[in-house]
Amino acid sequence: MEYVILAVVIAVVAVGAIAGLVVSGRRRQQLPPKSQAPVITAPKTTPQEPQVGEEAAPPTDEPRRTVEEVPLPEAVEPAEEVVVEAPAEAEAAPAVEVPEPTAGRLVRLRSRLSRSQNSLGKGLLSLLSREHLDEDTWEEIEETLLTADVGVAPTQELVERLRTRVKVLGTRTPDELRALLREELVELVGKDADRTVRSTKHEEGPAVVLVVGVNGVGKTTTTGKLARVLVADGRTVVLGAADTFRAAAADQLQTWGERVGARTVRGPEGGDPASIAFDAVKEGIAEGVDTVLIDTAGRLHTKTGLMDELGKVKRVVEKHGPVDEVLLVLDATTGQNGLIQARVFAEVVDITGIVLTKLDGTAKGGIVVAVQRELGVPVKLIGLGEGADDLAPFEPGAFVDALIGD
Repeated sequence: MEYVILAVVIAVVAVGAIAGLVVSGRRRQQLPPKSQAPVITAPKTTPQEPQVGEEAAPPTDEPRRTVEEVPLPEAVEPAEEVVVEAPAEAEAAPAVEVPEPTAGRLVRLRSRLSRSQNSLGKGLLSLLSREHLDEDTWEEIEETLLTADVGVAPTQELVERLRTRVKVLGTRTPDELRALLREELVELVGKDADRTVRSTKHEEGPAVVLVVGVNGVGKTTTTGKLARVLVADGRTVVLGAADTFRAAAADQLQTWGERVGARTVRGPEGGDPASIAFDAVKEGIAEGVDTVLIDTAGRLHTKTGLMDELGKVKRVVEKHGPVDEVLLVLDATTGQNGLIQARVFAEVVDITGIVLTKLDGTAKGGIVVAVQRELGVPVKLIGLGEGADDLAPFEPGAFVDALIGD
């Protein structure tokens, strides 16, 4: 029995020794040969960004210096302070102007009638002051009146009245002659006519004023100046730029309106004038203003189609309510030709008043009398210069005083 146990122990030891030899042999086969150089793995570093120029060169060893060896920088004077301007703000809206009062404006502008007073008023005074008023003198008086565009019929009437009164007066002093001539001229111009521009709001809405006339008479400028007149008299105004055919007419009118705080209703260039006029009155009603001023397109009085269109503008506007004023703008320098224009316009729209422009640049102040006689409507405003406030309400007495001088 003992021999059996001993044999088993020997067998176990032998098996264990054989197994150890086998494992040891496998390990030797996996090891590299001794002659192969060992592989050295470089430590991992963070990749650097590619460099350019001098920075791309490999680093060089530089001598190191101590703190004491490094020189301090020299003191530098502070640079001048740089002032950074703030960005420009958007352009502010134009300041609203306050027009000068219209009361007595014609008196203040009487010097602008100097040319007219030399030819008409002073010419008549000089002739009437002659010691003997023979037929030749009366013919000169008549010629002076006709040259000033007073018109044939008014001239004949005035000459007859002057003949009679001078004969009755007998002795004539300068002051008496001046008073006589002034009285007759005021009567000829018309002292009792209603020259008020109807611009007050009523039950139907704001007063509507149409400004009409041919090209070149200063119609758009007159509309802008009229807005200043109304604002100076305490009215609120909306402007209608219905002149869509003349380039920049709407821009021009809008500029006039902005200067006195009046809004301008406008449309596209070449648009329908009647539509713009309609919208202007509509806006005026919505805003509750006193007056709507409508600048219409300049008409050639020989073009029937264009004149018909003016009539359309008036009819369309009247859908909102009545048109209170139709002001015809005439250039005083055109003289009798202006009367031809006036006749044609009067056939299309009911003219209620005349605006005479450029009266300061003409010796024909008598056109005031002629145009009133032709149309049967009064001159309500006269233009006496290029200034913004050179449009004045017409006052017969002040006008005649300016004609005959002091």
